Amino acid sequence: MTQTGSETTPVPAAAPGLPRRRWLIAALSALAGALLTSLWSFEFVDSVIGDNVANTLLGYDAKETPISGLLAGTAFAFVTGLAGTFTACNIAVFGAIAPMAHTAGLADGRGHLAPRPGVAASLRPVGWLALGTVAVSAVYGVIGVLLGDRLPQLSEATLASGVPVRLVQASITFGLIGLAFSYLGLAALRLVPDPFHALAPRFPNARLVAIGALVGGFLVGRPFPLFRAMFEYAVETGNPLYGAGVFVLQSLGNITVVVVLFLALVYGTRGRFVAWLTAQPERVATLTAVSFITVGAFTVLYWTLRVPSMFGFGWYPIVHW
Repeated sequence: MTQTGSETTPVPAAAPGLPRRRWLIAALSALAGALLTSLWSFEFVDSVIGDNVANTLLGYDAKETPISGLLAGTAFAFVTGLAGTFTACNIAVFGAIAPMAHTAGLADGRGHLAPRPGVAASLRPVGWLALGTVAVSAVYGVIGVLLGDRLPQLSEATLASGVPVRLVQASITFGLIGLAFSYLGLAALRLVPDPFHALAPRFPNARLVAIGALVGGFLVGRPFPLFRAMFEYAVETGNPLYGAGVFVLQSLGNITVVVVLFLALVYGTRGRFVAWLTAQPERVATLTAVSFITVGAFTVLYWTLRVPSMFGFGWYPIVHW
């Protein structure tokens, strides 16, 4: 309460289940995404991490060695998906951890939890996330093989300005996906209407499926060289079903680290992380909002401002290291 003379004015309380200063949380999260955009080193992430992981797991130079057959291409798809986990075209996947923890069903409303969470309960949110991911990646795998090099993603052409055509597709795709993640973060704070509010009673896992679909959509714009090598080989086979299969494996590789991290948080803490998170609804809203707005802002800013600035369009502050 605040007092003015003999009158008192009540201090506005936060809405039930929501944190205070929601706009401040949103603003600081967007600022964190902008800072990450400035600090991001695609050379380090793509080459030092991505290439080395792929080369180590495959046992040969993934960039220099042609894919030698269907089985080799299948292994290549999953391994390069795993290797691309931390690339700028996949980092937003880490925003799925909070929603998975929230829907895991491992704790009651008071945060009480069995000391050993059940495997089925732990894997259920993973399954819903994977469902959305697999659906989109499989469909795009079929479309990609049928269209082949008619897609800008496989083109070596450049615009008159020198911008590769494939980066135009990447900027549009990831700009839209980044906006979608940002919106979901704002919706978690109820700063904008929640698109899943009406669906939640009947389809409580719709949100996770949609998040998975956004993750699957990463393939639509991904310019990661190892992904393009897999894509080109799938087109050479002329088999849409093979295209669907390897695209699914690529996406499953993309979410493997996130799934392992989620399960580590569940089992490594004996479920205490989930219990702590779900004990107070405002914690779920805050963590979900921070993760989605941060990665959403990063995805939008990186692909629609920083990447074009590298070709002379606009300017974005970059920290070189």
